[in-house]
Amino acid sequence: MTHPLVTYGTGQADDPWLLKTPSLSSEYRAWRDEEADPPALVVQVGTTRLSYRLRCLDDASAMLAATGDWVPLGNADEGKPVQPGTLEAWARDPNNPVGGYYGLRKGYRGRFANYVAPVLEVLGRVELEHNPRNNRIRAK
Repeated sequence: MTHPLVTYGTGQADDPWLLKTPSLSSEYRAWRDEEADPPALVVQVGTTRLSYRLRCLDDASAMLAATGDWVPLGNADEGKPVQPGTLEAWARDPNNPVGGYYGLRKGYRGRFANYVAPVLEVLGRVELEHNPRNNRIRAK
């Protein structure tokens, strides 16, 4: 079962997307910072700011398209174990296109699946489940 994402904004710093996590339990803001080095997808959750390499949007889309099926999200904080075969595991894998974490802020490099997946959904690149837990994602 999927729910429409409530979102506002263009994804720019002065007009961020207002998104909900896949479980629809928390709201957050996200925007592109193409001037950052490296360019970043910035996520603001309350007073906490996380950032991921902006190329994660293209790289994750490509990985999901190549997989051709549903992939579990496997959301986890940095330093916590991840389930193999999940989006979260891929986003940390030394064999992914950036050779490890897409997250840019040490200590806050996890939770990729929780915050990047809804951005991919609002961009129309993926289908994303919105259950209380154990959500999955696949390329459109």
